[in-house]
Amino acid sequence: MTDRLKGKVALITGGTSGIGAATATLFAAEGAQVVIVGRSVEKGEKLARSLGDNVIYSHADITREADIEAAIKLAVARFGKLDILFNNAGGPAGAGLEKVTLEHINAGVSLLLSSVILGIKHAIEPMKANGGGCIINNSSIAALRYRQGDILYSAIKAAVSHYTRLAGVELGPFNIRVNAISPGAIATPIFYGGSARANTLSDAENAAKMAKLEANLAKSVPLQRAGLASDIAEGALYLASDAGRFVTSHDLVIDGGRTSMFFEPHA
Repeated sequence: MTDRLKGKVALITGGTSGIGAATATLFAAEGAQVVIVGRSVEKGEKLARSLGDNVIYSHADITREADIEAAIKLAVARFGKLDILFNNAGGPAGAGLEKVTLEHINAGVSLLLSSVILGIKHAIEPMKANGGGCIINNSSIAALRYRQGDILYSAIKAAVSHYTRLAGVELGPFNIRVNAISPGAIATPIFYGGSARANTLSDAENAAKMAKLEANLAKSVPLQRAGLASDIAEGALYLASDAGRFVTSHDLVIDGGRTSMFFEPHA
């Protein structure tokens, strides 16, 4: 590795599996001190131990503002500052036009949008104190295209992308860059019930589901292979490193060409 993040401190929500775990692994390998945030204590602590002394785990529910604030304060207390925040945690919103309920709406907004807004809110002060920083929000091509997720999920992710653009404008004068990543067909546990379910499965069960998922997703993109969590981690590394120092208010689409295809007609 090339130490592209040497001396930087990063906090990654949803960091115990999928894209979050891959990003934590890559960031640590590139020299960053990393706080992995998530709900699975067992997986979080195991991953942190495997990545060395510069990585710690913080148990948190990112639908709770107090937990978000506490995780950011822990990063600063343990490592002295905060350079990078990856608002990665998420999951399905799960409702169609005729079946959506207020409960669906509140849960989806809390998980996918409020967590981003509040993460940014609590990262601003330590990043200003540090002379700047980088915030990355995990959005989705569902924000850009029809039938890439249920309609509620898609609308909320569109809000994430737009909030990213506006926050980047407002925080630019403080040298705080704010960008989004919109993944496409990425083989992660969200496709078979979300990270919560993945945390209940054994490593062998997860591996079997992933192999089947990758084969199916490969059929949906021009490159004819499934996107991997590591592909998104590499995008996050670019945005977080000095290579991305002139990039802000941007939505980086990483989808194997999926958004350039026509959508499938209704059956």
